[in-house]
Amino acid sequence: MIAAFILRLVSVSVRRPIVAALACLVLTAVALAYAAGGFSMTTDTAALISPKVQWRQNEKAVDAAFPNLTDVLLVIVDGKTPELAEAGAAKLSDALAADNTHFRRVQRPDGGPYFAKEGLMFGSVAEVKGTTDSLIKAQPLLGPLARDPSLRGIAGAFSTALLGVEQGSAKLADFDTPMRTLADALDKTLAGKPAYFSWQDMMGGTAAPRRRLILAQPKLDYGALQPGEDAVAAIEQQAAKLGLDAAHGVSVRTTGEVPLADEEFATLEENIGFVGLVMAVAMLLTLWLATRSVKIVAAIVVTIIAGLVITTAAALLAVGTLNLISVAFIPLFVGLGVDFGIQISVRFNAERLDGHDTPEALRRAATALAAPLALAAGAVFLGFGAFLPTDYIGISELGIIAGIGMIIALVLAITLLPALLTLMKPGAPRREVGFREAAPLDRWLHTHRRAVLWAFAVSMLVSIALLPFVRFDFNPLHLRDPNGPAMRALADLMHDPLRTPNTINLLAANADAAKVMTAKLSRLPEVAEAVTIDGFVPDDQPQKLAAIQDTSLLLDPTINPFDMAPAPSDTENVAALTATAAQLRKAAGTATDRPAQDARHLANAFARLASAAAPARARAREVLVTPLNVMLDQVRALLQAEPVTRATLPPEIAGNWIAKDGRALIQVFPRGDSNDNAVLRRFTKAVRAVAPSASGLPVATQEAAGTVAWAFVEAGILALVLVSGLLFVVLRDVREVAFTLAPVVLSGFLTLGSCVLIGQPINFANIIAFPLLFGVGVAFHIYFVMAWRAGATDLLQSSLARAVLFSALATGSAFGSLWLSHHPGTASMGKILMISLAWTLVCALIFEPALLGPPRKVVRQRM
Repeated sequence: MIAAFILRLVSVSVRRPIVAALACLVLTAVALAYAAGGFSMTTDTAALISPKVQWRQNEKAVDAAFPNLTDVLLVIVDGKTPELAEAGAAKLSDALAADNTHFRRVQRPDGGPYFAKEGLMFGSVAEVKGTTDSLIKAQPLLGPLARDPSLRGIAGAFSTALLGVEQGSAKLADFDTPMRTLADALDKTLAGKPAYFSWQDMMGGTAAPRRRLILAQPKLDYGALQPGEDAVAAIEQQAAKLGLDAAHGVSVRTTGEVPLADEEFATLEENIGFVGLVMAVAMLLTLWLATRSVKIVAAIVVTIIAGLVITTAAALLAVGTLNLISVAFIPLFVGLGVDFGIQISVRFNAERLDGHDTPEALRRAATALAAPLALAAGAVFLGFGAFLPTDYIGISELGIIAGIGMIIALVLAITLLPALLTLMKPGAPRREVGFREAAPLDRWLHTHRRAVLWAFAVSMLVSIALLPFVRFDFNPLHLRDPNGPAMRALADLMHDPLRTPNTINLLAANADAAKVMTAKLSRLPEVAEAVTIDGFVPDDQPQKLAAIQDTSLLLDPTINPFDMAPAPSDTENVAALTATAAQLRKAAGTATDRPAQDARHLANAFARLASAAAPARARAREVLVTPLNVMLDQVRALLQAEPVTRATLPPEIAGNWIAKDGRALIQVFPRGDSNDNAVLRRFTKAVRAVAPSASGLPVATQEAAGTVAWAFVEAGILALVLVSGLLFVVLRDVREVAFTLAPVVLSGFLTLGSCVLIGQPINFANIIAFPLLFGVGVAFHIYFVMAWRAGATDLLQSSLARAVLFSALATGSAFGSLWLSHHPGTASMGKILMISLAWTLVCALIFEPALLGPPRKVVRQRM
């Protein structure tokens, strides 16, 4: 019945070509208007998997309790010195917090007033005592510096220290490190080279960090390809405005889920024009080689474009908003839809070669191909529709759209394409449409049928044996360009085990329950550390506070002087530098030890600076005085440390760890290389054995992999059942159903085996090749089985073989061009698609004819 309906549609289109073409083009115009006005696409990767699965619900529970954890943008501020890092992070954080246009929330997870005051308390007791002892030892320098933070004050500080040397209460060696580091910085400054000086490093004690972090939640536009692009640009603009760049000893980089996703889309877009051009040229060339007619190629291209426009409108009607996976219906439609056009056009050429005019040739082509085309479209429709019940929403919606697209492609192939061919009147082919050169291969397949089947059987067994070695790499980070700025920043950050994004999140009933759970998790060998709100309450507070308070009592008058010196003039700076240079030479005397040499070195540097032009002293002031003020402020703050409890934690910190309903967050860090899939698997398994409701990137990555893999298994089984049922209803023969599906299964195994041999893992991107493999494979084999059951012989010499070959080449050239993409995931998709199509073609042209054997005893029909 369907075949008769197809034949009637073709006949009507041939009889009334103008009406048929106009009707299709009007429908296309309406669809274009709708698609242009209602096009909507989301780049939110969270929308790809059903929110109903348990691990997504766990993830959603954490996001709902702590919305500040979602859509995070991480700013990394690195400085040549601790002071540059701290000052840069503080200025940039304040600037971003004031930008309500681009950011909802900005905070410093390792800085701000709380950490400035209590930060020293998070060191060990020994580290706290070491730092306070260093401050006490530096008191002779701190006093003059705090009273007069200027070049004059710096020279005066050394002058005061040298008085102690002259009086015998101190030794020159006590100031060896400050003299040496200060002289080195001044040498570089006077030579016009970049110079960076750290008072914190000079004072000694615990090594101060040169990296600071800022967490920002940008306002995202998911309707854009790069939702966080404006926010990242705002950060770059603020950094440039504040002078936070390499020239000033600071680097500012962004990473996190937002810029990483944006960077991935930018990589996809990077050479899309070139990829598209290669795809178009390859497709047109293949179509011309298949048909040898510019007019037929034009008719096929117009039909495909019209079908793509109508399918886009249908997609928007069916799913509303496209996602990152469902938008792949575009290449799927082109790859599969072109097959119908090639099948009809090649058979049309064969009929024209027999002397039939255009209308009759089209009717005869429709008579021969109606049933195979209808069955192929139905099988592909069911194959894609099998993804509908799965939890992988991205591929489920792709299945809906691609299935609808196949019906649209078939309808246009039997209406618009015949109408266009009738109107264009392409000339008859001048030579055989089939492959007469393939006659020896046909004979060889007939005589060596068993050997061919055994060869493929062995190949299948080898492929099955290789299946355990198939690598599934569903780490989304491995699909991204490792040379992208956000990926490089992330890779650098991941070297720090306590700053890696591969952490697991847990919810506990309250802070006390979180503390109990943390104790259990911390005992796991796979866990480096488990952090809760209690991690922001220092341990051993009495001993640490005692050391800090003693130091505060001693240093308070020193670092908080009542009589601050007025800002010096340039003349006063010169006088102070000259006088201190003389004192340094006097203190060094004729001694030749290292302290004396360093004293003379600093004396020479002071003297040269005093005699230089005023701009040189301005540069020296920037190098020395700016970090001095940062250091003094930090010393003043840390000496004000007070006892800390959960209740006294600042709201901006407590709110990150205790939800409004009292539930507490636990963050668990892995031990080992957090970028190693095996490490993450062991880490995730160990944590979830203790806390099954765990969420976070390692859980999401592995659960998403399981969800995707199961979706393909589930859909594959369902597709096999549905397509087998359809084939049996039409063919009424179990053997012929097996003949149709066996080569499809074989090509799948051969593709996976090839992936093992070339070391290509299966990932989120290239796994999409397998639905295409199924769709194309089923269609090709249906054509051969239908021709065989109609009595056709010498299949490789037929026009059908030409159509299948060039259909595969057209699809392969279209998808193979994706291999040229700069995006690693897309490039791997192109690679797998090429491999799968190559095996599909081999199975269709070699294995299928050998499997079918001699034709059935029916009236023979030339194909």
